[in-house]
Amino acid sequence: MIIKSAELETVCGITSTFPENTCPEFAFAGKSNVGKSSLINGLMNRKSLARTSSQPGKTQTVNFYLINKELYFVDLPGYGYAKAAVEVKEKWGKMVERYLKGTKMLKTVFLLVDIRHEPSKNDKTMYDWIVYNGYRPVVIATKLDKINRSQIQKHVKMLRAGLGMDKDDVLIPFSAQTKQGREEIWEFIETLA
Repeated sequence: MIIKSAELETVCGITSTFPENTCPEFAFAGKSNVGKSSLINGLMNRKSLARTSSQPGKTQTVNFYLINKELYFVDLPGYGYAKAAVEVKEKWGKMVERYLKGTKMLKTVFLLVDIRHEPSKNDKTMYDWIVYNGYRPVVIATKLDKINRSQIQKHVKMLRAGLGMDKDDVLIPFSAQTKQGREEIWEFIETLA
């Protein structure tokens, strides 16, 4: 995919009404600090359209990025951020649920997990919840450059088992540093767009 244009079109907070878009939407979910903004920027060939932060829990809204005026990336708030108050986390959860249940244009949900670690309880809960809402999440294993090449298969197997993925479910290792995995993600998006 050649990116001709990418813009942050709509930002929705807890009380916002979601836009009724007519282009396909691809949502990105993952715990805080898993590299969601870095992935989105990497896919869009932008340095900082999606704001990255060393502080987890930065994305507290649902952000719609319009790519080439033909599809949307939907950045969902990160989960598992310890410093957010319980009631705030619940409101984020309800907002994400409202989005997943209300959108007509969502093609798939990308769930980002850190390739270095066993999936957390939150990762497993989110995976199951996405499945429960009628989607087969595509798992993107971030921070690929942080492990040795010889370890990749072992870690992929660990993530698949930890999340309870079916053998046909898609898992794509990705590195924001080297952009490894970027082409595979775009190929997957293009089959659905």
